[in-house]
Amino acid sequence: MVSLVTNLPKEGTASEQQVEDWLTELAERRSPEDVQALRAAAHIARTTHAGEKAPDGFDRFLSLLHTVDTLDSLKLDREPLIAAMLSELPGHPAYNAADITKRFGPAVTAMVEQVSRIRGLSASGSEHTDEKAVENLRRMLLGIANDVRAILVVLAKRLQLMRRLKRMPPDVQRRVARETQLVHAPLANRLGVWQLKWELEDLCLRYLEPEQYITLAKQLDGKRREREAFVTSVIERLGGSCAASGIPVELTGRPKHIYSIWKKMKRKRVDFDQVFDVRAVRALVDTVPQCYEVLGIAHSIWRPVPGEFDDYIAHPKPNGYRSLHTAVVGDDGKPLEIQVRTREMHEHAERGVAAHWRYKEASQKDDELERRIEWMRRWLETQDDDSQQFEPGEEDAEFEARRIYVLSPKGEVIELPNGATALDFAYAIHTSVGHRCRGAKVDGHIAPLAQPLKSGEKVEILTVKEGGPSRDWVNPHSGYLTTSRARNRVRQWFKQQDFDEHVAIGRNSLEREVARLSVPKPDLDKLAARFNFKTPDDLLAAIGRGELSAIQLANTQIERARRDPAHIADKEIPEKVRQRAPSKSAGGAGQIVVEGIGDLMTQMAKCCKPVPYDDIVGYITKGRGVTVHRADCAVVRKMNPEHRARLVDVSWADTQRDSRFLVDIHVFAADRKGLLRDISSVFANAEIDVLGVNTQSDRRNERANMRFTAEVSDMTQLSRVMERLSQIPDVLDVRRQLS
Repeated sequence: MVSLVTNLPKEGTASEQQVEDWLTELAERRSPEDVQALRAAAHIARTTHAGEKAPDGFDRFLSLLHTVDTLDSLKLDREPLIAAMLSELPGHPAYNAADITKRFGPAVTAMVEQVSRIRGLSASGSEHTDEKAVENLRRMLLGIANDVRAILVVLAKRLQLMRRLKRMPPDVQRRVARETQLVHAPLANRLGVWQLKWELEDLCLRYLEPEQYITLAKQLDGKRREREAFVTSVIERLGGSCAASGIPVELTGRPKHIYSIWKKMKRKRVDFDQVFDVRAVRALVDTVPQCYEVLGIAHSIWRPVPGEFDDYIAHPKPNGYRSLHTAVVGDDGKPLEIQVRTREMHEHAERGVAAHWRYKEASQKDDELERRIEWMRRWLETQDDDSQQFEPGEEDAEFEARRIYVLSPKGEVIELPNGATALDFAYAIHTSVGHRCRGAKVDGHIAPLAQPLKSGEKVEILTVKEGGPSRDWVNPHSGYLTTSRARNRVRQWFKQQDFDEHVAIGRNSLEREVARLSVPKPDLDKLAARFNFKTPDDLLAAIGRGELSAIQLANTQIERARRDPAHIADKEIPEKVRQRAPSKSAGGAGQIVVEGIGDLMTQMAKCCKPVPYDDIVGYITKGRGVTVHRADCAVVRKMNPEHRARLVDVSWADTQRDSRFLVDIHVFAADRKGLLRDISSVFANAEIDVLGVNTQSDRRNERANMRFTAEVSDMTQLSRVMERLSQIPDVLDVRRQLS
């Protein structure tokens, strides 16, 4: 048991004299300041709860005294004891938070309110049987408590309830025991408060498995005090032998509690007689050699049980756990387990990856949860060390909670990152709930959608039957959404809603760019596959949304034409002139490869001025080699059959080293001063030579038509300079002119 020998009555009410006797008893181990503060808190509790009964009929004030007595046995400071004494005040007409703060400090007030909130929320644990939901509930309770001492107050109050559970109807007993088993006992386990954990688990088993509990209790022949006395005698004897051998050792022990025995019997499928660690002693030493020395001493005092020795130091468990385990026959003829390990091994087992709560609960690794529990346990472990100053309420950057746990109206626990809003919560529930969200209630009160939530709050989303999100929601400065999941859902909604509009915009942009560069109309199916889109419409919509550039697609079409020299736009070229292409590395003059012919002089036609990598065709002239035309050149299309017979396939060589090609660029703009200067600077910055300029101004309409003949290296350079020209103020249109 946890409670100390006390003068507090177990039933009825506590008289003023009994309370005073109890305070006098506390004065033997606490400072006068502590006792005086507890006396003042007890006076407030007695006055407020005079005559009040708990649901089980137990006097409420006496229950509070027993709770404080339990916390005192854990050697906590006075603030959690005061908070426990005042923990039933919230919700009472006499409760005044400002007065409590003034008299006992803000830490006590915060704990009182946290305890009240945690107790209300933990009651929902019995409604959930899904392990994930229960685990989230535990995490939420840990998240609410910025001060770990509030959790300890809750656990102490729950222990008092479990001790009195026999007063309640059987159905209530099972419900409360199940809730305690799912929520409170695991919390005590994770925080390392073994005294509370053991008794809570035993009491849960008493009401959930009454027959097995009674059977085990009978098999444990002897009361708990007798078993504790036996363990004490073992510690004295083993400790004396170690001291005689000059081995510094720290010995602790405890009898195995009933729930632990029952669980081991179920897990290993063995009878009670095969459980050898009903009583156990643990020895902590400084070095590994000392571990084996202590083991030898133990075996020299008591006879080892054959087959019950495990060397987890030489052969650690998969989770990294290291220790020596042995079972011996005690002086009374009953088995006793002895564990020997170094302090470093013990630290690893208790707070490292081998900690019991991690593998016994079989929960998945969660760095955030482990970090929070580490913070809480660190504080608990410093209570007996005056040299370490660690305030439990300190929320520095290292140990600040990074997640919150909030409740839906149905009691479901939803995990969100710290700083998440009610709108984030709506999208965590369901995407459609987020889209139709128009407001929220937090703990029953209307709250802004951008208000950050806190652990333990109950959130209700107000929706409309039809509707969609606002574009303001994805604005990072608005504060509506903090989770990437929610923001992505909103963006996807707008993408879908504007799909048709974006398809039309993308189609117009692509057609305009193709016409501007005078390149063949692209194959949308092939382009969609090239850019990993399911359909051509998806490709066009991406252009319309600005995710993909029409210029990029036009240049891709040009690249495809370059890699596919047989792609000729003019389908009227006779098939008989199609010949096998020689190596593309055989570039002749002008970097043109004439199909089926080795080295032959070539020249660019002045009518259409082809540029790499336009679709092209060659015309065999008399005495001037091959003239290269664009495949869609008007001169080629108008050739008579006699001339068409002299057409041959030509293609661009793989490289166009130091080649320059003439091209005509038409610029249509609003006429203004300095326009020609601005255009000339674009050509100069691109290092493109302009060989001819022809401009015409329409004074009546203030429009200017300009034609520039320039030298470019390929279509990519042409596309780039045309794009820059189109960005000049007052330029209305820029396109390549073919004739």
